[in-house]
Amino acid sequence: MSSRHDIDVRPIRAGEIPDWIRAMNTGFLRPPSVSEAEIADRSTYIVPGRTLGAFDGDRCVGTFRSFAQEVTAVGGAAVRADAISNVTVTSTHRRRGVLTRMMAQDLAAARDRGDAVATLIAAEYPIYGRYGFGAATTAAEWTVDVPRAGLDPRWAGPGDGGRVDLVDGDEVRKTGPGLHERLRRSQPGAIDRSERWWQTATGALLLDRAPWTEPFHALYRTADGEPEGLLTYTVDDRWGDAKQPQQTAKVKDLVAVSPAAERALWHHVCSIDWVTAVRTGWRAPDDLLPHLLPDPRAAAITTQADWLWIRILDVVAALEARTYASAGVLVLEVTDPDGLSRGRYRLDASPEGASCTPTTEEAGLVLPVASLGSLWLGDESAVRLAALGRVREVRAGAARLADALLRTSRRPWCPDMF
Repeated sequence: MSSRHDIDVRPIRAGEIPDWIRAMNTGFLRPPSVSEAEIADRSTYIVPGRTLGAFDGDRCVGTFRSFAQEVTAVGGAAVRADAISNVTVTSTHRRRGVLTRMMAQDLAAARDRGDAVATLIAAEYPIYGRYGFGAATTAAEWTVDVPRAGLDPRWAGPGDGGRVDLVDGDEVRKTGPGLHERLRRSQPGAIDRSERWWQTATGALLLDRAPWTEPFHALYRTADGEPEGLLTYTVDDRWGDAKQPQQTAKVKDLVAVSPAAERALWHHVCSIDWVTAVRTGWRAPDDLLPHLLPDPRAAAITTQADWLWIRILDVVAALEARTYASAGVLVLEVTDPDGLSRGRYRLDASPEGASCTPTTEEAGLVLPVASLGSLWLGDESAVRLAALGRVREVRAGAARLADALLRTSRRPWCPDMF
């Protein structure tokens, strides 16, 4: 058996893309076959130097990819992020430090590039805390029992002067990016979407590994004709034994930049003939949907779990990028096993702006960098983390002050998987 010292961790070369894809598919328990179409597609967006492979001789046994991303901080600033994806280690090569070496290479390079944070969506919870990542947003999915919801079954469109129209993929590619840009500038935790994202979401680019079902797209326009919301959904074909329709609409994406658009699009999908259930897809944990229904209990939570994880790489840049609803001074001592963000920092925050500087002052809170990642977008509570032993309060009241400074009135949310 090879030791960890026999495994070479490095950026992959062009000719190694097929082996890298095979290793990734194996790690995700997908068929290990590799098609020419997938090789061609991957080659278009692999960033040189940021796609790592772990090699035991000529065989790829670990995969790791990162790419440039923008994540929205509290207040709307777009923060440079190192987005991490496609992380696998082949089952025959676990517990040999492969992931640790790939992660260390990538995070060090990201810090040198000037990225303020790193992001990922964790398939398994226990893995990434040891690399300094903290769960920073939660996502929830509801299933709506349409007949119970109490909505008017005769509804034919919004009563605010706006309208809902079904549109095709071409219209989505023209209108969707602008709508999403408006949403992400106001939604802490949201990330940017590439042109490729819109192509795959509308069928302009078909992938071998994802069977394509043509969806429906509904666009909400205000009375002035301004697009403010876009809904994408599919519907299955299920009938009961008594020839009763029992179709479920599955929402793939809903982008709304106003409560009116959100209300109209949810009402649209809940009023389609034959549809008796609506699966909402991943939404913010405080989504308006349940209380847009006359009977909120008709929307039952199907799944709720952690979603976007944040790893702070530059404490000063991350804390200065966001806004604060109140004023205060907080001294944080950040521990970091990798040393990337270790130090003591004084945060002077107010609604007018913030500064963060290294300091030798006594800390009010001592916390690992993973806990700072959980707090940065405003969803987690420092008081709660202190009760869990994940934050240590040195100065009485420091955790409550941190909550007053950092927490947000609406919860952060990342609408996307990557």
